[in-house]
Amino acid sequence: MTDLLKTWRKATRLVKKRRPLSAALAFQDLLTPPSPKPARKRAKAPRAPGARDKPTRPAPGSFISGRHDGRHGPLAYRLYTPTGSTRRRLPLVVMLHGCTQTADDFATGTRMNRLADELGFLVLYPEQSQKANFARCWNWHAPENQGRGGGEAGMIAALTRHVITLCNGNRTRVYIAGISAGGAMAAIVGAAYPDLFVAVGVHSGVPRGDIRSLRAALAAMQGKAGAMPTARLPRQLPTIVFHGDQDKVVHPSNAGGFLHNLERAGMGPLTLRSLPGKSDGGRDFSRRVYQDRLGTVLLEDWTIHGSGHSWSGGNPMASHTDPAGPDASREMLRFFLARRRHS
Repeated sequence: MTDLLKTWRKATRLVKKRRPLSAALAFQDLLTPPSPKPARKRAKAPRAPGARDKPTRPAPGSFISGRHDGRHGPLAYRLYTPTGSTRRRLPLVVMLHGCTQTADDFATGTRMNRLADELGFLVLYPEQSQKANFARCWNWHAPENQGRGGGEAGMIAALTRHVITLCNGNRTRVYIAGISAGGAMAAIVGAAYPDLFVAVGVHSGVPRGDIRSLRAALAAMQGKAGAMPTARLPRQLPTIVFHGDQDKVVHPSNAGGFLHNLERAGMGPLTLRSLPGKSDGGRDFSRRVYQDRLGTVLLEDWTIHGSGHSWSGGNPMASHTDPAGPDASREMLRFFLARRRHS
């Protein structure tokens, strides 16, 4: 009330002085409610040194391209995220292409993305660069790429961990597979990182052995003896193998090397079940299943009769596929998804 009286007197004086506009403004100041004081913004806590934004899983149904710059070297890749729930922690299958192939070609040939939608898993396709190998072969024969903590094996493992974090993947259900040079590299990476991978799939590839040069690799591919390891090996990951008996690139005898490695690891005695069959496309096949004394399947070895250096049951729109054979992709997924790490 006191403020109103003072303002009235002030306005009256301004009118007498013939300043009506000033008098009107005086009344307006009184009648306008005071503006509220702006709320103080709470200061953000400083980011910890090296802190990163939380990664976001790619959208369901997306097939993205990426590049991972790990401490062992850069590696390009393609990553497929299946349609469906974004909340589940999905299994991850790592797929290594063969020589002259790309990630896209291998994805088309194996139809893994379609199976990912059906069964619910992530698919990672690392891609070899032509700088590392002109024919895009994985350099599995070089000693620097065969061990833990370095080389191409280390690059693939680092990329795998990156994708698990990016997609909030299921760390107890991570698998790796490949064809030809990619199959040989899958066997090497699985053996080097048994704490990361649960099972391995090898199609038309060479098993791990005493191979330290390109010459030794070519000899092994031709089926020449001398590359098989003679020392005792560490425990082997469960492995599923496919090989055509008419393969002219990697000799079919290489498939037997996986059983040799299993025996060298002292994981016997083993029980063998032979299960012959015929694919929908008319290919005869022999399936041999090796179990330990507890009934756990440690190795499945498929021989595809009449097939060459090709992904069995693959899409004819891609390279190195045999559409007439049994569906190697689906059989690998059956083998993989039945296994998880329990530690």
